[in-house]
Amino acid sequence: MSENKVLTANSTIGEWLEHPVGGDIVRGFLAQSGASEESLAPVKGLPLQQLVALSQGQLPQAAIDGMVMQANGGVMPADDAPTGWVETATPGRFSGKTVIVTGAASGIGRATASRIAREGGRVVAVDISADKLTEFAGSLPEAQIVTVAGDITKQDDIDAIVAAAGERIDALANVAGINDDFSPLHETSDAMWDRVIGINLTGSFKLSRAVLPAMIAAGAGSIVNVTSEAGLRGSASGNAYTTSKHGVIGMTKSAAVMYGPAGIRVNAVAPGGVATGIPFPPHVSEAGQARLQPFQAQIPTLATAEQLAASITFLLSDDGVNINGAILASDGGWSAQ
Repeated sequence: MSENKVLTANSTIGEWLEHPVGGDIVRGFLAQSGASEESLAPVKGLPLQQLVALSQGQLPQAAIDGMVMQANGGVMPADDAPTGWVETATPGRFSGKTVIVTGAASGIGRATASRIAREGGRVVAVDISADKLTEFAGSLPEAQIVTVAGDITKQDDIDAIVAAAGERIDALANVAGINDDFSPLHETSDAMWDRVIGINLTGSFKLSRAVLPAMIAAGAGSIVNVTSEAGLRGSASGNAYTTSKHGVIGMTKSAAVMYGPAGIRVNAVAPGGVATGIPFPPHVSEAGQARLQPFQAQIPTLATAEQLAASITFLLSDDGVNINGAILASDGGWSAQ
């Protein structure tokens, strides 16, 4: 790559590594943090800016800005358009529809709720964090967004979500989820099991059960559950998370069979690696992490939350007509390996 190439935060990590100046800057930064260039292999196609989210708060925006200025002789260049895939909203795709999205305050849930809102839908945005929901709604002042702060494992909160949606519920995206601690079965505590199964599986079950009567009455509806690569194999995460995501697939297929004749489509999206910064518990199992590391090293690429939202909204929308009971692996080809 030419040394005259202007590097910005929107330049891909691969472009930075190939640049004679930018490559040295990135490698120097990695050396300071004890990481290697090989650790960036799955994210080479992502903009450098994405490292802020991917680092789970360890890499501040100031560090990215400093790298950009260093690569450009101490001057902050005018930002350029991102390279590679760029989200392109479809105006009116969700016009007149009410869609419930859980986990809507951050990550995949926020990206999904945002896209639906920008495509004309009325979004019932659900999350445990009231403050983050308020900030999200404020970021789209012209959109139709109703926020509900609640716990999807509690029936009273489920009732509040359905009440906020009103009589018409066209679609539901069950996105909310948490990680486990990578523990194998014999190390998995009751607390870890109950919390992960509760949020990842039971919460989706309860909310789906609650919205189905309105969809049955309307003779139409779409539910998209977010499972995981861990729902397709046993080598992607710990025991509790893997079990929960396999359960989501079973729930999806059962509901697709039961409610297809009623005009309701139920599908699932299985993400692979996603650069959302979703945290792990503070104490990760050493045994589990050691066993899983060789498999996780095979992840071909990481996706952004917006890329996952593209898959989810496709299935939620009428563009997914005639697709029912499908498990869409949105994983960069990981499941094909």
